[in-house]
Amino acid sequence: MKLTGKVAVVTGGATGIGRVIALKLADRGAAIMIADINEEAAAVTAAEIEEISGRSATFTTDVTDVETCRELAAATVDTLGPADFLINNAGIAGAPGWQERSFSTEEDWKRTYQVNVIGMSNVTSAFRPQMTERRSGRIVNIASIAGREGRPAIPHYSASKAAVISLTQATALELARFNITVNAICPGLLWTPMWEQVGDRYARDNPAYKGMTARQVFDAMIEERIPMKKEQTPEDVADTVAFFISDDAKNITGQALNVDGGFFMR
Repeated sequence: MKLTGKVAVVTGGATGIGRVIALKLADRGAAIMIADINEEAAAVTAAEIEEISGRSATFTTDVTDVETCRELAAATVDTLGPADFLINNAGIAGAPGWQERSFSTEEDWKRTYQVNVIGMSNVTSAFRPQMTERRSGRIVNIASIAGREGRPAIPHYSASKAAVISLTQATALELARFNITVNAICPGLLWTPMWEQVGDRYARDNPAYKGMTARQVFDAMIEERIPMKKEQTPEDVADTVAFFISDDAKNITGQALNVDGGFFMR
């Protein structure tokens, strides 16, 4: 599906999964607003997009700040036009230093919910008026298979992603009458800097993985838990985003789709 003339907003779009999503949608012709707290990395990704689709913009965004999210929505209209697609990808795994702790702290819970859940709601609320006014839009929230079943190493993160799935359903019900679909993607095991930190914790705290490197833990989990015996990639997630915003998915809303090689079949 060609996206020429369309505008997509990707939170956390400067690096990682968000960057790959932004590049995928740009490759299909969309103009991309990169909303990220990392201003320098956002500028680099925006330059890549300029070479692909010729239309990009950045906005330094702290999704936990309501006023900043409203300014992001206004800046998107001013620079690129009203948003057709909103990809809520920004997220964290815990408060600073979470990977060094064996147990979640109150600050881990608070900070993770602020970004992963309340931040997502803030951004969606900021873009809701321009989508409802046009009675058109696609919203895709990035959740996680950790939201399907709590992970003992990161309970605060797991709970936040379960909340994302619930928030997706509630928002889908609210916006359906405006012809706006809202869906979630639950990525499986992707080798990312966050997962490397999780792997280090498993190697330190879980006897089954004692003495392994983070990558060895990751590979072992792929072998043990993924029926298709292969890791998932940011490209897999980006491809699913492209499907959810396409006309092929115009009658799909309120769903959370696992992209996990069969890890969870529900």
